[in-house]
Amino acid sequence: MQTYDLIIVGAGAAGLLGAGTAAEKGLKVLLIEKMEKPARKIRISGKGRCNITNTKQHDDFLSHVYPDSRFLNPALRNFSNFQTIDFFNSLGLKTITERGERVFPESGKAWDVAECLVKWAKKSGVEIICNAKVKSLNIENNKIDSVNVDVGNHEKIIKAKYFLITTGGISYPLTGSAGDGYNFAKQAGHTITDLHPSLVPLEIKNHDKQLNKLQLKNVMLSLWIDGKYTDDEFGETEFNTTGITGAITLRLSRKAVSAIIAKKRVELQLDLKPALNYSQLENRITREMQTVKTNCALLGKLLPQQLIATFAKKANIQLQNQITDKDIKKIIESLKNITFEVSGFRGFDESIVTAGGVSLKEIDSKTMKSKIMENLYFAGEIINLDANTGGYNLQIAFSTARLAAQNIAKQLEKNCDTKPLLKND
Repeated sequence: MQTYDLIIVGAGAAGLLGAGTAAEKGLKVLLIEKMEKPARKIRISGKGRCNITNTKQHDDFLSHVYPDSRFLNPALRNFSNFQTIDFFNSLGLKTITERGERVFPESGKAWDVAECLVKWAKKSGVEIICNAKVKSLNIENNKIDSVNVDVGNHEKIIKAKYFLITTGGISYPLTGSAGDGYNFAKQAGHTITDLHPSLVPLEIKNHDKQLNKLQLKNVMLSLWIDGKYTDDEFGETEFNTTGITGAITLRLSRKAVSAIIAKKRVELQLDLKPALNYSQLENRITREMQTVKTNCALLGKLLPQQLIATFAKKANIQLQNQITDKDIKKIIESLKNITFEVSGFRGFDESIVTAGGVSLKEIDSKTMKSKIMENLYFAGEIINLDANTGGYNLQIAFSTARLAAQNIAKQLEKNCDTKPLLKND
């Protein structure tokens, strides 16, 4: 029977970073991946560009993490976003920092990030097996002894001293994120908090499908729950066939989804001209009226053509009518506040990350070790941690995996009866 110091289940961002870290410490590491190749989700992330991390300062970074950013504090201090950038640069992957302090590979190719991690892990001595599905854990005396794995057409039992689960959540299931890790965690006695999509498009009641593919830049979107202002975001948004998506919508979606699940009334208010106040807008319209006479012509000066009909309907003005003082007031009010009622949200197949996961109360934040199972660790999206768009979620994966692998190596050093195996054993 094959035996390893460490078996890691799931060869995504957390799995690869954790495996390479442990192997560099001298551990004999097996990384098991059920898909045909590692890092499937990385390869498609960021619309194929991969937003690796960002350059936010520590406290600012943590302010974008939910539901309890304090849990991430030890891991992020141990392996920060700046250390992540240095790490990739040291492997020859050049990075660039773009608007919003977001860090991307200079090549603009997510594939390069994935291949960089895979090559580094293999060079460090990690054994990676793909098309291999872990079926269950074998537990004896509150310790995991081995895993049952389907490899090809046969099942085998593989033993290890320590186990790290990095299987991700259930978003983008085509990449292999099918929730397997939650079953392993439950088998080990862990609690899984409620799971729901996060960073996900929102559905709009009575949505006007003619808005499909309309992109809006430099707008302000605010979230209202049961008639109360909750949050806002400035930047880009986009409409699709069922509602609204884009960067600022996705960042508001976590709170929106939670409110929808709680059966609260959710609305989005769109400020199409956030750089102008009411008085400035009135002056702008007065200038435009020197060359236009109808509402339709005026809106053509103020809005994308694709938005005009929907805007007029919501503002309750007739497009072909001559401009009146009453219409001007309606137009200004709607430019600063066009409201959409949110009726729902899209599923896990369209969400970037999964909110919920293994309860933070059952994991030691200083080591990523299970408080329930003696030789079990967790890292990445399987934990009940998620964050905004902008490189935060990948950084969570990198930081928690680094911390877990380092502490597993320390445990092996500490226990003389569990001395690390040689990689060629």
